[in-house]
Amino acid sequence: MRSTSNITEEIESLVIPDGIAVIGRDHSILVFNDSASRISGFGSEEVLNKSCDILFRDCPEGMQYITESFTGNKVFTNRAVDIAGKDGQKRNVLASVTPIVKDGHAISIVFIFRDTNEMLSMAESIKAKTSELVDQKNKLDAIFNSNIEGTFTIDHEWNITSFNTSAELITGYSKSEATGKKCWEIFNSSLCRNGCHMEQTMDKGKAMIGKELEIVHKNGMMVPIRVNSGILLNNKWERVGAVETFLDVSEIVNLSSHLSGLFTFERIVGKNKEMEQVLSVLESVAQTDSSVLITGESGTGKELIARAIHLHSARKNRPFIAVNCSAYVESLIESELFGHEKGAFTGAVRGKTGRFELAQGGTLFLDEIGDLSIAVQTKLLRVLEMREFERVGGNRTIRLDTRIIAATNKVLTDEIAASRFREDFYYRINVVNIHLPALRDRKDDLPLLVSHFIDLFNGTFKKQIKQCSVAAFDILMEYHWPGNIRELENVIEHCFVLCNGDTIQTEHLPKRMRELGEKNVSKRYSAQGNDLQEAESHVILTTLNRFNGNRTMTAKALNMHSTTLWRKMRKYKIE
Repeated sequence: MRSTSNITEEIESLVIPDGIAVIGRDHSILVFNDSASRISGFGSEEVLNKSCDILFRDCPEGMQYITESFTGNKVFTNRAVDIAGKDGQKRNVLASVTPIVKDGHAISIVFIFRDTNEMLSMAESIKAKTSELVDQKNKLDAIFNSNIEGTFTIDHEWNITSFNTSAELITGYSKSEATGKKCWEIFNSSLCRNGCHMEQTMDKGKAMIGKELEIVHKNGMMVPIRVNSGILLNNKWERVGAVETFLDVSEIVNLSSHLSGLFTFERIVGKNKEMEQVLSVLESVAQTDSSVLITGESGTGKELIARAIHLHSARKNRPFIAVNCSAYVESLIESELFGHEKGAFTGAVRGKTGRFELAQGGTLFLDEIGDLSIAVQTKLLRVLEMREFERVGGNRTIRLDTRIIAATNKVLTDEIAASRFREDFYYRINVVNIHLPALRDRKDDLPLLVSHFIDLFNGTFKKQIKQCSVAAFDILMEYHWPGNIRELENVIEHCFVLCNGDTIQTEHLPKRMRELGEKNVSKRYSAQGNDLQEAESHVILTTLNRFNGNRTMTAKALNMHSTTLWRKMRKYKIE
């Protein structure tokens, strides 16, 4: 058994909230710790080696426990007793009395006591802290579960330790179903346990951002998600697992597929030789970052080509920003393209992000680039050569990571000759040139284009129009189409508004086309009619000669009644 002195030293070294007094057989106080002094008010020097009566004056119940513990080696636990304080006031304490026994006799008593008022205060404090912690936890849980992103955590064994409401919605698994499971049992991605982002995070302690993959929903459907992952640390900054947030990108993928469907090369309608040449180079152009210049009259589909190139390139998931260069006065185009800082000019009350910045990582489409002033062309030339720019009024250099596609309806070589366009700028943007022919030069594509727009507007107008009448189509073929494909689209839409049957008739066409077209068609049909009459007269005369003027045999050979033959002979004045 350890000696009393050793026990005393250990007790004195303790830093605990309970008061501790060690009392010898002669009732003298051998140990009196700091907490005992705090509760009673007596300093240790005031009570050490003095009788314990100093603590139990007018408190006989406490002294009785001490006496019974000495005489009967009894242990008393959690007894409510009073002790006397230095100030003369009684203090109610919760005490335990334990004898230290040697050779069957108690050689000293350990009296441990705690102030009930302190306990009450501590309980209230703990209650308040607990309530505060509960409130904080509820707030964190609310944030955790209101996050639009699915969120879960795993431990070192890859077991899911938390699973928020959005994670339940995206995966189909409830929190109770997911918690405790291996993450791959819930997500079932082809990348699970095969170099997935979480493996890299767990192995290397490295955050992974924006990775896309597909998981299997509980119902078996594939769900595309975009994930971020990071290491999970405890309050000692030790790794205890990993956390992942993931977002259901089904709508984004569907929209991307829809846009890709709208702007696929296959939807660029045309079998014309020039259009086939255009389509043959688009795939190759899309795989590069080279600058492209698209030329052609207004309405030929230059932006359609630009968007198709973007959506088939490696930049397809980044922004496509279009700027109509003819829509801004010279004093504003620089701010529109490069952005500006607050106070850069009168009216610049706040900073603005320019189109070049908005298009970072993606494609910037400069439409009607032939309308830019020489001054702006000069600044753009420097940007394209140096691949960097600054905001108007700023001094921070911004690196350019944007593909440039330009378009114009002007003949830029003529503009260069007239000193309205810089030749060096022309060669900078004209790395690859794609020229779109006017509709009047590819009328062999008109049946395909009309059919395409009929299919398009049947979906928009919920109609079942099948075709154009021959007369209406003849008018379309005769028309000059100064507005090109855009005008054709508007004309077919006009027809859909008026047509209630399954065939577009001439009366459904715009009045200007109807008047002009019918006039041209009438002339053509009149000329064709004269040709037919001459041909018929020649056949009748030739057949009569073959049968030596016998009208009966001639009528039989021509498969007509003899009366009809006689009438036609009179019409053509054949004797």
